[in-house]
Amino acid sequence: MEHHHEPEGVPFSQRPIVVLGAGIIGCATARQLLRDGFPVVLVAEYLPGDQHIQYASAWAGAAWHAAGGITPDQRYFQAVTHRILLKMAQEGPESGVSVVNAREYLEQKPAPDSAIWGRTVVSKAYRCDQFREMHTSEYPSDFNCAWAYETLVTDPTIHMPYLGKQITSLGGQFIRQRVESLQELYDMFPESRVFINASGWGSKNLTDVKDDNCFPERGQNVFLTTDRCDTMYFRNGQEYTYVIPRPFSKGVVLGGVKQQDNLSPEVDLDIAQDEIARAHRLAPEIVPEHPGADAVSHIVGIRPSRKGGFRLDSERRGDRVVVSAYGFGGGGYAFSYGIADAVVKMVEKAERDSVIV
Repeated sequence: MEHHHEPEGVPFSQRPIVVLGAGIIGCATARQLLRDGFPVVLVAEYLPGDQHIQYASAWAGAAWHAAGGITPDQRYFQAVTHRILLKMAQEGPESGVSVVNAREYLEQKPAPDSAIWGRTVVSKAYRCDQFREMHTSEYPSDFNCAWAYETLVTDPTIHMPYLGKQITSLGGQFIRQRVESLQELYDMFPESRVFINASGWGSKNLTDVKDDNCFPERGQNVFLTTDRCDTMYFRNGQEYTYVIPRPFSKGVVLGGVKQQDNLSPEVDLDIAQDEIARAHRLAPEIVPEHPGADAVSHIVGIRPSRKGGFRLDSERRGDRVVVSAYGFGGGGYAFSYGIADAVVKMVEKAERDSVIV
């Protein structure tokens, strides 16, 4: 193995770990690294508290929902996220995380790799009823089956600023800067040895990454102001629809829609009407057929999606280690803290390789 001369007198543990991107993935990772004693600098075009359309973490529905069709490793990332978010929910409202009821309706019989695995995480996690299969009398006859459980929702308008404050109070630093390549970061931090690429779909345009699997995916939601905001409704199937409660903001988020490569910030009122109609069919007790204009507002954000799913790996480049963690699409919050945990383990391996010679 080639040996590079290390700058004198700077131990590995005192060189800042550089995180590119300050969305939920970058910030969750930074927080965990800082809690473990690593110095961290985040470099990003958008920072916690921003409300730019490209800063998806500010607009996310951000419900914890077990994903179907994912690997056991990916399930575990979601389970770790659940464990950490539950702790935040128990610590009080300043995190923006809360426990809500959930009702999930399935149009088709669940496949072998369906979201049913999530019962291992949500059962017995909370104060009252466990995961249960709902009785046919409890849901419309056009569904195959339905599940009732409790889950977690995160209000990003509270959670991102909360994370930003946590990172700063733990000694982390934010630098607002758009970079065009990882090389730019290496030049900014010549002593650093670990770089974490959490740049969302930005990796499509980084000149030394150029990941063509990344693409922007527009989301548009309706925010409906209502006091009835303690139950999440999910419809799985052709008419994929959700009603996600935001107890701290006194409303529910209605969706959803995915539009590949569409970057328009303009609200499409046809989409909004369709989302309200679908949500009304799904949860008529919460969403009226024609809500008053004063109760309706709109959310538009660009999801950082990736063909083939997210990228998570660690590679040596010369005397540097580059960890990639990007391309989570609409799943950033459900994966966030589990991915942070996995990235920290990769950083610890780099640390071990560097100090045990």
